[in-house]
Amino acid sequence: MAGKWIVGFVLALGVFVAPLPASAGKADNSIRFAYDQAPENVDPYFNNVRIGVIIGQHVWDTLIYRDPQTNEYKGQLAESWKQIDDRTYEFMLRQGVTFHNGDEFDADDVVYTLNFVSKPESKVVTQTNVSWIDKAEKIDKYHVRVTTKKVFPAAIEYFAGPVVIHPHAYYEKVGPKGQNEKPVGSGPFKVTAYSPGKSITLERNPAYFKASPKAQAKINRIDIRFIPDRQTQLAEILSDGLDFIMSVPKDQADQLQAVPTLQVVSGETMRIVFMQMNILDNTPAPALRDERVRRAINHAIDREAMVKNIVGAGSRPLATICFPTQVGCTDEGAARYAYDPAKAKALLAEAGFANGLDLDIVAYRERNQTEAIIGYLKAVGIRTNLRFLQYAALRDVITSGKAMLTHQTWGSFSVNDTSASTPNYFAFRAEDITRDETVRDLLNKGDNSVDLATRKDAYKGALKIIADKAYAVPLYSLPVYYAAAAALDFKAYPDELPRFWEMRYK
Repeated sequence: MAGKWIVGFVLALGVFVAPLPASAGKADNSIRFAYDQAPENVDPYFNNVRIGVIIGQHVWDTLIYRDPQTNEYKGQLAESWKQIDDRTYEFMLRQGVTFHNGDEFDADDVVYTLNFVSKPESKVVTQTNVSWIDKAEKIDKYHVRVTTKKVFPAAIEYFAGPVVIHPHAYYEKVGPKGQNEKPVGSGPFKVTAYSPGKSITLERNPAYFKASPKAQAKINRIDIRFIPDRQTQLAEILSDGLDFIMSVPKDQADQLQAVPTLQVVSGETMRIVFMQMNILDNTPAPALRDERVRRAINHAIDREAMVKNIVGAGSRPLATICFPTQVGCTDEGAARYAYDPAKAKALLAEAGFANGLDLDIVAYRERNQTEAIIGYLKAVGIRTNLRFLQYAALRDVITSGKAMLTHQTWGSFSVNDTSASTPNYFAFRAEDITRDETVRDLLNKGDNSVDLATRKDAYKGALKIIADKAYAVPLYSLPVYYAAAAALDFKAYPDELPRFWEMRYK
């Protein structure tokens, strides 16, 4: 009866599903998971799509682990660590850890990985994650010293986040390309099959070290498929072809609440949603160089209504480009742009666009939110052409200076520090399409000051200028709606990282 009820429910939504098969995921203790983006490269240093972060935390380990419930730092590949001075950290490494290919973990792996990824010529995708590292040195087989280029107060947070450790002999031989084609880490799951752009299979690592703060995996296998179309994902989870999906749009999540074979869980994440506006000298949209046009775009969008009607529970409107809990993030003193379409039209007219203007907008996820933004802009006379892309293509458009407007998100690699958010877009890095020298200098000061009050003051100054000059459009924090098989026991965390190593079937 349940199967017939679900098929009828789905047909009422206009989605076709095949007849329900047996509950395969539970039967073979696997989780079938779909995501709407494919990673650029499975090597975590050459990817910044969320699914790549998720895969990275399951296949690789970091020196330190931050407990998502207590925020306490715990030893992972490092048993212990200490800060020698403002720029020097020493790690005592864990013994008895092996990589998936059987190689023993030791200091050589840490030294090679950190020295390789911190070199600009290695072209790590998100330089923020590693550019602060000066060098790593081996003291003995299980003792490493790491020196930062400048004072970098967020170092421990990065060691506990995006800075994973590769097996040095393998990585030196195959490089990022080979690590993508045949990934090898030390994590609780190992990659057993990978078809780029289509799917990846992770299987439980039976040799995973018992002392890890990550639990020993209870699930045998995770089958991940990259399915861009949300309707296809919806149809598959309803027909028992999937066990787990995330980033479900609010309207679909509301509908799935009524399905007895599924559970829907939501909560706020550290991911922020915002728009960039290209004001560089070579911008394809010179109108955006006029502050009045940028202010008009800010006034045109009803953040409160979008949060309530489209984004969903756990979201909050933002006034600055960072997540509120991040160290240094504030909106104090920053300009706020109330929803005011009449004012937006007046500003456009004042700037010489009384008849409106035409702009392209590039986006890569949450298409329903992009379309709502397009509707708000159209209402004040800004006609937009949507270019909906995979993330790698969107990033290429931005870094090549060809973007006009963007609608994008940033999860800061779950690093709870402003150095992981605002500087990526406003400190003269690849995706900075504003390039204000004063903003850059303030952000660099915040990134590299040892005094917390100095850091906060520097970030506050930068965030105020960005808001006052309407360099961007901060929108809201993004909650994640997860839909999963009702029998799957899992917990949602604010860092937007499903921990499959904790999950089990009831």
